[in-house]
Amino acid sequence: MKKLPYIFGLIVLLSTSFGTRSAQAQILKSWSPQAKGAAIGGLGGAAAGAIINKRNRAVGGVVGGVAGGAIGYGVGKHIDNKNKQRAAAAAERRAVAAREAAYRRELALARNRQTTTTQSALVPANSLTASNATVGNAMVPAASNAAYMPNTAYGDASHPYGTSEYRRKSW
Repeated sequence: MKKLPYIFGLIVLLSTSFGTRSAQAQILKSWSPQAKGAAIGGLGGAAAGAIINKRNRAVGGVVGGVAGGAIGYGVGKHIDNKNKQRAAAAAERRAVAAREAAYRRELALARNRQTTTTQSALVPANSLTASNATVGNAMVPAASNAAYMPNTAYGDASHPYGTSEYRRKSW
């Protein structure tokens, strides 16, 4: 019973010495999740072992500290693995998004090249042209490009309506 204050004093001393930062300017490296788990588990296990084993508190503290440290290390390793999986999934999502953006950019450039080569054959907006639909023997006139004009700068962010395939009306 007389050793209990010494054990608690040792725990307080260790927690304050590991918990405070020194006044010197030094590079502080963060602890890995495994190290944090092992330290917390070891201290908690040592305290619990010393409290539980009333006949020999030192042995109880050592056994509890080892067991707690091992369990804490396992928990920290599990947390570290989850963090690595999340980071890998986020990197994969960014890579997929970059591939899709590159594909859209190439598609927009291809459409832009296609529209610039066929631009001379375009009919002015709001004009009536003969369509392929026939009623009897007569050709039916149809409106082409009645509402919108093709956007020759599709995919180019420096031009207005760069994300739209067609230019919009301004009125």
